[in-house]
Amino acid sequence: MHSQTKPTMGTLYIIATPIGNLEDISIRALNTLKEVDIIAAEDTRHTKKLLNHFGIHTPLISYYREKEEQRSDEIINRLQEGQNIGLVSDAGTPAISDPGAVVVHRAHQNDIPVVPLPGASALTAAISSSGLSDSGFLFLGFLPAKKGQRRKALTALIDCEYPIVLYESPRRVINLLEDALEILGQRPAFWARELTKKFEDLKNDTLEGLLKTCQGKTIRGESVIIISPGEREEITGQTIEELIIWYRDNSEFSLKDVSKKLSSDLGVSRSQVYQLALTLWTSNT
Repeated sequence: MHSQTKPTMGTLYIIATPIGNLEDISIRALNTLKEVDIIAAEDTRHTKKLLNHFGIHTPLISYYREKEEQRSDEIINRLQEGQNIGLVSDAGTPAISDPGAVVVHRAHQNDIPVVPLPGASALTAAISSSGLSDSGFLFLGFLPAKKGQRRKALTALIDCEYPIVLYESPRRVINLLEDALEILGQRPAFWARELTKKFEDLKNDTLEGLLKTCQGKTIRGESVIIISPGEREEITGQTIEELIIWYRDNSEFSLKDVSKKLSSDLGVSRSQVYQLALTLWTSNT
């Protein structure tokens, strides 16, 4: 009776692909895409175009967000059987605001070798072209699509000491800038759109300036928005309290109008001003 030999584990390769310009793919990525047994792609139709361009005929299976759990089981089984698998997203590096983290985590849990192949990333491309000199940044990817949840997320970032890096779709970028301006106040901001593509657009401005640039236009392509902490006054001293009380007692401005004006005049978050004004508006002191 012959003993069965347990197959050698396969390797999961995390392969970065171009975010626009096909020439940005690495030689190592091309060789690996040719050599793996199968490629797990976020969208097989999209990846097929990339493979056809480079004459690669490796079989494809889909691995999109709605099927991550189910597909991860299949991929882990294949890896345990000894197959080598390449994981790719539609553009950039998998598992960074794209599907991939679930199967990578499970591969580690099952002691399956994981090999990253670095390459294109909208995050690093935007940071490197922004001119920011800060030693760190906070990357949050896409904020919630729903307005209430998005505003809640932005409110939690009011006191963040690092530049905030966000991704956004073309149809929601104006909403993001409107909410960011209202909640975070006027701040320096950088906008990177259509990175590495023909109509690449980079703008160093303020939140208000970027919003004005966008309004009334059809925005195409996904954006990276980098919002700086900015130089903002703290709403802790008596000065702003006195201003709120003065406007309350000597003008016909509403609480909302005062919050908007002081936010603009002082360069502070409108929501912060509003919360302070709310406590003083009905006060007799």
